[in-house]
Amino acid sequence: MAVEDEEYEALPMGVGTGVHMLAGAMAGISEHAVMFPVDSIKTRMQVFSTSPAAVYSSLGNAVARISSTEGLRTLWRGVASVIVGAGPAHALYFGTYELVKETTGGNRPGHHVAATALAGACATISHDALMNPFDVIKQRMQLYGSSYRNVAQCARSVYQNEGLIAFYVSYPTTLMMTVPFTAVQFSTYESMKKFLNPEGTYSPLTHVTAGGIAGGVAAAVTTPLDVAKTLLQTRGTSDDIRIRNARGMVDAFKIIWQRNGIWGFARGISPRVLTYMPSNALCWLCYEFFKVVIGDASRGSSHATVAVP
Repeated sequence: MAVEDEEYEALPMGVGTGVHMLAGAMAGISEHAVMFPVDSIKTRMQVFSTSPAAVYSSLGNAVARISSTEGLRTLWRGVASVIVGAGPAHALYFGTYELVKETTGGNRPGHHVAATALAGACATISHDALMNPFDVIKQRMQLYGSSYRNVAQCARSVYQNEGLIAFYVSYPTTLMMTVPFTAVQFSTYESMKKFLNPEGTYSPLTHVTAGGIAGGVAAAVTTPLDVAKTLLQTRGTSDDIRIRNARGMVDAFKIIWQRNGIWGFARGISPRVLTYMPSNALCWLCYEFFKVVIGDASRGSSHATVAVP
């Protein structure tokens, strides 16, 4: 059979998981680095602050005020944390996803929403266990008036003042958010990809479109849980005793409801959706691209090894 007839996802024997993990790591770093400034604004809009300088009415208002008072470079503060964590976390994420999807029959012809949703949920549990501490550090550094200037300083301060629990107090809430987020995202992405590209060929436009739609839908649906997660991850910086003593998702939900009512659960929805649509599109584009490039290189190496004189 000619090499050209192989499907781009048909990876060589023995290298499939490694390719998916390496492609996922590259995709994760690309995604988080590019969209980090919008994520910083989202974090600030979700935090309950008593300082008028840290209250923003909209995405545009936040950009204007931050650029005029702090400088746009402020929006990149904490990016090192997600770059350090995103590589290994996304490698584990995509490696788990592809392994579980293959095991549960998600790669067979046709639509297999349950298999892809399960694979996405398993991938999320493993990813968040590794990424949660880095996310806590990132959000502490993103806050208005943050005194942290590097990842190590922030990590030491949080550990010394609040203990190890501070890095994982939001983990149950994070899972409550990211498991449905990933289930919606992956099932939407796979369905859209098969609808837009039934031949299953490598198509950057398909990956961008399907990834963007999937990210936007999943982000909007899970915003209430993201608000609760942000409250828990930044509680140690608050001067509000109730927020500082919040122990989990139930406490966070009560505080949000009492402070802002139903609208409190939509805090930061615009920058969140605007973050996840392009970042998810970029993530899938990079993932599929690196999967092709690394897979082709692996095929070339494999063919060279078994070549008959």
